[in-house]
Amino acid sequence: MKKKAFITGINGQDGSYLSNLLLDKGYKVYGLVRRNSINEHQTTRLDLLNSKVDLSYGDLLDESSLETKIRKIKPDEIYNLAAQSHVKVSFDIPQFTVKTNAIGVLNILEAFRKFAPKGRFYQASSSEMFGVSVDKDKFQRETTELAPNSPYGCSKVFSFYLTKFYRRAYKLFVANGILFNHESPFRGTNFVTNKIVKGAVSIKLGLQKKLVLGNLDAYRDWGHSKDYVDAMHKILNHKTPDDFVVASGKTYSVRDFCNITFNKLGLNYKDFVVQNKKYFRPGEVPFLKGDARRARKILKWKPKHNIHSLIDDMNGMSSNIGVRKEIDGFTDDLTRIDLSLNYKINEKIGIFLNCSNITNQPDKSYRYQSLFPTDIEYYGFSANTGFSIKY
Repeated sequence: MKKKAFITGINGQDGSYLSNLLLDKGYKVYGLVRRNSINEHQTTRLDLLNSKVDLSYGDLLDESSLETKIRKIKPDEIYNLAAQSHVKVSFDIPQFTVKTNAIGVLNILEAFRKFAPKGRFYQASSSEMFGVSVDKDKFQRETTELAPNSPYGCSKVFSFYLTKFYRRAYKLFVANGILFNHESPFRGTNFVTNKIVKGAVSIKLGLQKKLVLGNLDAYRDWGHSKDYVDAMHKILNHKTPDDFVVASGKTYSVRDFCNITFNKLGLNYKDFVVQNKKYFRPGEVPFLKGDARRARKILKWKPKHNIHSLIDDMNGMSSNIGVRKEIDGFTDDLTRIDLSLNYKINEKIGIFLNCSNITNQPDKSYRYQSLFPTDIEYYGFSANTGFSIKY
């Protein structure tokens, strides 16, 4: 019999990758979608997803709907990914943030305890719980003091300890994944990494002149969502419930992220990025760097991406010749070869040759926001060549 998984926040970045992962592993996947988290014109995308995932509307703050769904499904695994997850926004709507991220977790834990106590429960905790706290070796780990510096961070600390309490008091299999920053092409447009990548590409295409950002000197430990949802699954399928830090172990500033992204497009970020203090947070977390040695050793978790492959994936670039196998759980399996050659004649003049799908495989191009594809274009082999002049 197929395992049953119930994912809250399934229409978000992590929910999309996690549902793909679980479908590939043979799970029956159920998803909870908050009605006003989806724009009205996105309902067709939900229809596409419904073909493989059983979706229903609900809310962490609606106890009765949670209890009804969990009692009916009796899931083997629950992944609670739903949250008000934007740190900066949490300063603007602190009450809603705390209700959703704290009381909402209490509601789903209670539903789990009452109607699926033999299952397993994953709570999405956050590196923002560490806040301004860091160990002497400049890492944060499972034993590091929690000192949150935002309403979001505070709400996550509450749900983190609440989850641990339910494990201890009710002998339930509940676990926290303390995930550091993780991004992907599915990342929301109001997050800084997506702003940087989309802004850089728009500038390269001549569609935008400047990119306005907040604090460029905040350091973050960035990974890829694909790697991190794999860690979630490993955490829930470990023999005993436990809490794990999931991180790359490397830290980069927002300025570094800009530099790498713009460099990949042949641009200097200093010519285009403008810092504006109105985008600074009232309480900033200056430095995050996770020590995931326990997850690597105990769970045998090993991330496949670094910051460079993450950014390449986000902006769709590939600077080398290679074979790319793309698997999209909501469309078709694609195998194709792309070729990209660039040659700098001097500092100002360069030539390029780009060939897409040189094996002429039947291919599709998807344009999407978040999880669900909108427009689909069919095409075969294409090529373009030319020269670039920097002035």
